[in-house]
Amino acid sequence: MAHPIADIEAILQAHAARLERLPDYQAERLPLPALLPGQDAIAQRIDHTLLKPEATRGQIETLCQEARTHGFWSVCINPGYLPLAQEQLAGSQVRLCTVVGFPLGATLPEAKAAETAASLSAGAHEIDMVLNVGVLKSGDVVGVFTDIRGVVAAAHLVGALCKVILETALLTDEEKVLACVLAQRAGADFVKTSTGFSSGGATVEDIRLMRAVVGPEMGVKASGGVRNYADYQAMVDAGATRIGASAGVRILQDARGAAPSAPMATLAIKPTIAWLALS
Repeated sequence: MAHPIADIEAILQAHAARLERLPDYQAERLPLPALLPGQDAIAQRIDHTLLKPEATRGQIETLCQEARTHGFWSVCINPGYLPLAQEQLAGSQVRLCTVVGFPLGATLPEAKAAETAASLSAGAHEIDMVLNVGVLKSGDVVGVFTDIRGVVAAAHLVGALCKVILETALLTDEEKVLACVLAQRAGADFVKTSTGFSSGGATVEDIRLMRAVVGPEMGVKASGGVRNYADYQAMVDAGATRIGASAGVRILQDARGAAPSAPMATLAIKPTIAWLALS
């Protein structure tokens, strides 16, 4: 059963004193990238993804070829394959997206910052970092903020986007709201639902909630369980500006006239502007 949207204003008020003590780096957030002219708008919202630990070089090469052929925004891969993907995508407009602290998010903040710097040196244009879920659940907002900020600062130093993976399946609505606000104040460019390695992926309800918290200027990425065009469209309608999916080719086939699959369940929820409370 779909859960109701959280009372964002009450959550923000409950945590206001702690949040307001944190620095606010929202002004450093990078502008959301514009879709490339002449390219398929659906493909341009997709990070074509292969993050399985058993992924082979051949599978990464296929992923890159599909991205070139269909014009996906990026390929999202593990850092070890960045040199291969950079070689495969040379001369194309497809970007390189990689992951940091993946999939648990439980490593040291210094290690995440170092991994970010190494990934950027290897050619990454966008960083999807996993926040430390256990630290968030322990109520340590300073620890979560510091963890995110180190990666954001390293990414922005070279003009790279930073997305913060919340792992929404493991969080309460209150924790989702708090994570979004911490990512926002740390200067992150996107919030993202899931790694795809936990007990659940993106839901329409969570995308609506995340969009309501961060407002219109920040990116929201739906990832995990987006398998066809109906799923894709449900997420975009709910407020997602980027989709992470291994099924990018199928999504495009659905959209271009193949028999569409059944959509995900959606929930009609009025948008909120409570995100203005801490802006």
